[in-house]
Amino acid sequence: MNPEVAACGLFCGGCRKFAKGVCPGCHANEKAAWCEIRSCCLEHGWQSCADCTLMPLDECRKFNAFIGKVFGFIFRSDRRGCIERIREAGSSAFAEEMRLAGSFNRPVKNKA
Repeated sequence: MNPEVAACGLFCGGCRKFAKGVCPGCHANEKAAWCEIRSCCLEHGWQSCADCTLMPLDECRKFNAFIGKVFGFIFRSDRRGCIERIREAGSSAFAEEMRLAGSFNRPVKNKA
């Protein structure tokens, strides 16, 4: 598991707390036990929702929960876009793109 990629698709590697070692990232963060997406991915052994084979993302109540929509609005994040990019490029390439862009909440495509 890449600790830089959160279960919901956001890039933990772009977070100041992660960079300072204060936060271990989504998967290892026991304080994030409240997150249903994290719990589901850990239960199934997935890096993120991009690995899910249970249902389409549009039908997942955990991914589309109200709290996720609020989080997305407040932080202007695009978790769905991140998941789609992970599916296209893979977790490692996604993490590298995000690292180069200095982003954590919106997918980018490496222009190189």
